Amino acid sequence: MAPLEIEQQGQVRLLRLNRPSQRNALNDELGWAIVYALRDAQADPSTAVVAVTGNGSAFCAGLDLKAERDLATHSRMSADDLAIDDLRWVSRFLLTIRNDCDKPVVAGINGPAVGGGLALAMACDLRIMASTATLVTGYSRVGGAPDGGLSFTLAEAVGYEGALRLMLESTPVTGSQALSMRLVGEVVDIEAFPARLVEYCESLAALPPLTLRLTKRSLRNATRHADLEGHLRYELANLLRAFDTDASKTARAQRLGPESA
Repeated sequence: MAPLEIEQQGQVRLLRLNRPSQRNALNDELGWAIVYALRDAQADPSTAVVAVTGNGSAFCAGLDLKAERDLATHSRMSADDLAIDDLRWVSRFLLTIRNDCDKPVVAGINGPAVGGGLALAMACDLRIMASTATLVTGYSRVGGAPDGGLSFTLAEAVGYEGALRLMLESTPVTGSQALSMRLVGEVVDIEAFPARLVEYCESLAALPPLTLRLTKRSLRNATRHADLEGHLRYELANLLRAFDTDASKTARAQRLGPESA
């Protein structure tokens, strides 16, 4: 079973995270598949809008802590490039969506978005959320630190203190709360969610193609981080430092259960 389903509906490219039994948790195969699917959509002249959503009950449960690392198989990078890569797929979510793709990318948050899954959703340009979904940063629960550009995108959305509270407290944010905090632009009843996601993307795709692309380019330029790539490297390095501590290892083992200790 492919970890990412890709479907073309008219001018809308639908990317569906497809590890429902793992709540669409991110492993190396899925992470790189998302990056390359976004790049392919950008290069395809028949695609005007991209939607990212999840199959099953979750949008994305974050990093799959039980998965074995397999960067070499899925990254399409040479051994030398892989050895010096300090961004990985998780940092490339934001770089690809914001810097490399000038077509609107819409997150369809159908269920819980946690950790790296929340980073993926916040990296997207626009967000529609199911009324039953929740947003959770989660990093403090496993002795980690934010990655995927979340320290940038959360602060961009809710300000410094709001972002810090979300990351340290890891309190689940409901749909209505997310809307009032401007973390998402729309909340939809779960029954109507799949159709509304496609309907919204199709409404964007009906606009003149250059209007879509140039508007995103203008807004991107107006809000560009001085050194986004450098910040993502710093962010990922902090996560790796945090994960290497005894406290973090203990926290992860407790969440995974005795068999993972």
